[in-house]
Amino acid sequence: MVKNLEEAIAKAGGPVQLMWESQQAPSVVPRVAQELRNWRDEQLAWRRTAVLYDQCHHMADLNIKGPDALKLISDLAINSVANFPVDMAKQFVAVNHDGYVIGDNILFHLEEDEFQAVGIPTSINWMQFHAETGGYDVRVWRDDNSAVRQGDPVNYRYQIQGPGAMDIIKEVTGEEAPKLKFFYMTRFNIAGKVVRALRHGMAGEPGFEIWGPWEDREAVHSAILEAGEKHGMVQVGARAYHTNALESGWLPRPLPAIYSGDKMKAYREWLDEKAYETTAPLGGSFYSENVEDYYFTPYDLDYGRIVAFDHDFIGREALEKMVAEGRDKAREKVTFVWNGDDVGAAYASMFKQGPGAKFINLPMSLYDTFHFDRIEVDGKIVGLSTWTGYSANERAMLSLGVIDAAFAKPGTEVVLIWGEDKPSSKLQVEDHVQVKIRATVQSAPLVTKARTDYRSNAGL
Repeated sequence: MVKNLEEAIAKAGGPVQLMWESQQAPSVVPRVAQELRNWRDEQLAWRRTAVLYDQCHHMADLNIKGPDALKLISDLAINSVANFPVDMAKQFVAVNHDGYVIGDNILFHLEEDEFQAVGIPTSINWMQFHAETGGYDVRVWRDDNSAVRQGDPVNYRYQIQGPGAMDIIKEVTGEEAPKLKFFYMTRFNIAGKVVRALRHGMAGEPGFEIWGPWEDREAVHSAILEAGEKHGMVQVGARAYHTNALESGWLPRPLPAIYSGDKMKAYREWLDEKAYETTAPLGGSFYSENVEDYYFTPYDLDYGRIVAFDHDFIGREALEKMVAEGRDKAREKVTFVWNGDDVGAAYASMFKQGPGAKFINLPMSLYDTFHFDRIEVDGKIVGLSTWTGYSANERAMLSLGVIDAAFAKPGTEVVLIWGEDKPSSKLQVEDHVQVKIRATVQSAPLVTKARTDYRSNAGL
């Protein structure tokens, strides 16, 4: 029996071996119906009318309260917290001591000395570790996702998004939606309940993220559904939920850069044997025994625009060195648009010769939690493809990834390798024949509106 991530790595013979043969199911959205209409209609609605996302169950919440709360955040965040008033949110991004990404979350400034981080566990765990071991005058409480927690969440959390979102807000509150800047917060009154709200947007469309105590959930949810019915609102199920990132260009699950280096050993010993980072499966056509080949810099993921050297933080010196050496421009985040004929041929191979593309599932095509496929030009690896799925709005299979700057120009043709080179025993990997799929490089975000209005209004 192992007690922590460090011991699990040693027992497996290395971090890649640990994750490659993980018997944990891929991370999914728990306790939410797979489809509430059908996944294609749900995708189309966030561009055409409006949608309601149920975010109550798949993310972890970490509340940080105390005199040193902002100092803790500043010591870990690559982005500035110099302008971070109450009722504002930021995308928190953390890197390790060598400048490689650990993860990100949305950080809400709730009260003068209280913040709440919301996201997948990678960055949440990193923040909690430092809060508990770094000598900060803070206290934390945590509410894990519904795949881990017993019982109901502390808070409900929903998003109302799409061209008709503001009409629904007006309908359900009885007032015009406030004209807030992106990522600023306010309060609504819905069904007699006080609701906190964040001005948000997904895939470039306007909207709000709202939350409050779990006991208010049914009243608020029912009122939103009633108001939304008049405006063609569609509820989004678990199958379609994650595909939104394909259009908005946010890369959700970079492998956390924690599995190597002496400076990270104490953290690996702090993460227990059941931690997300200990059990999550790794897969794809890209395989390397060196776990650092799976790491991303913030510049790879287009976070260079929010890196701020106005404060000291873990990894600052390494990032400054990357910039000085020009490594901040080595790779770019892009969208890969898969060739429809090749995707169709891969599906057809299942019926002609067996399991050719058996696990290209729709709308999401991930059979693991951390996914990496090779992107090649003339047989040479020039990039990595990660988040993969189908968009009914674009009528195409899409994936998000990074590519060498020389091949990042929109319209560049590449080849994606689908299926594992090194077969594994992961739960959702059947016997299969590896296939090559042509793809075209496009911008990330793919959607023009998300790339312009959404980003220019962020001010983060």
